[in-house]
Amino acid sequence: MQDAAIHLTGVSKTFGSTTAVRDLDLTVPRGSIYGLLGPNGAGKTTTIRMILDILGPDEGTVEVLGRRIDDDLRTRIGYLPEERGLYQRMKVLDQLVFLAVLKGVPRAEARRRAAAWLERIDLADRADAQLEELSKGMQQKVQFIGTILHEPEILILDEPFSGLDPINVDLLKRIVLERHEDGTTILFSTHMIEDAEQLCDRVCMIAGARKVLDGRVSEVKASTGRRDVILRFEGDPSFLEDAGFRGEVERHGEYLEAKLSDHTDPRDILRRAIMAGVQVERFEVREPTLREIFLERAGSKGLEVEQGGSGAAAETAGRVR
Repeated sequence: MQDAAIHLTGVSKTFGSTTAVRDLDLTVPRGSIYGLLGPNGAGKTTTIRMILDILGPDEGTVEVLGRRIDDDLRTRIGYLPEERGLYQRMKVLDQLVFLAVLKGVPRAEARRRAAAWLERIDLADRADAQLEELSKGMQQKVQFIGTILHEPEILILDEPFSGLDPINVDLLKRIVLERHEDGTTILFSTHMIEDAEQLCDRVCMIAGARKVLDGRVSEVKASTGRRDVILRFEGDPSFLEDAGFRGEVERHGEYLEAKLSDHTDPRDILRRAIMAGVQVERFEVREPTLREIFLERAGSKGLEVEQGGSGAAAETAGRVR
């Protein structure tokens, strides 16, 4: 597909008796931030490794920018793996320069870019430190910068915020959005669905080695046909009886939350409150979150992989054998 940065058709991968990915169709449009979502062991990392040709699929086809990945394409991709791997006794600046040169950046330009990025992430004073002298969070920031230093067309991030404090998570999120604004295609894999909801315009949800949802975030939410009402008020709550909710009204601290039935107008709930004479302090109609949608679609099976074991564990077992 000409408008696709990444295109998978009918891709499957097994390790022994365990299926890590089954019959996966996936299209990542150029210029998008695409979230690959699911619990640990769902098959996200296996999918990424097949995209990068680290692993070959048992069935199906994988195309990157219209063809199977080759050495030329690898220089146009930035990949941050879930398992971090840098040279612990190499100086920070030298390591970044080395990584950029491997991707075809001239050494002088690589050094200039690396110094600028270290300044941006507040590590300029550690440029000559060995990596092992840095905290894990600092090391993670260094590897993230090493992933984008050559200004790739496609950026693949596997659990990029794992282990970072909130300040550095926000920093890296800003950088990801900046790369997107510059036209970079970003494939973002995470089990932290809230992060994807903030960043992504499209998502694919995987559970038990299978795709359960795929599309624009707005379309995925609209497809549920669900709306929730959030209420905070003072007064008699009896006006909520037979008000047109699905299931029980839930109490969360100082406010109530309820799911509207398909044909209930949320304005009717507000009218009921006013007619009952209660003092409404908060009234909000919201769409379901991606987490709620995922749990509804995948249920308890979202925490399982076919024939037992996690995709990551099965992949490790497959490599050992």
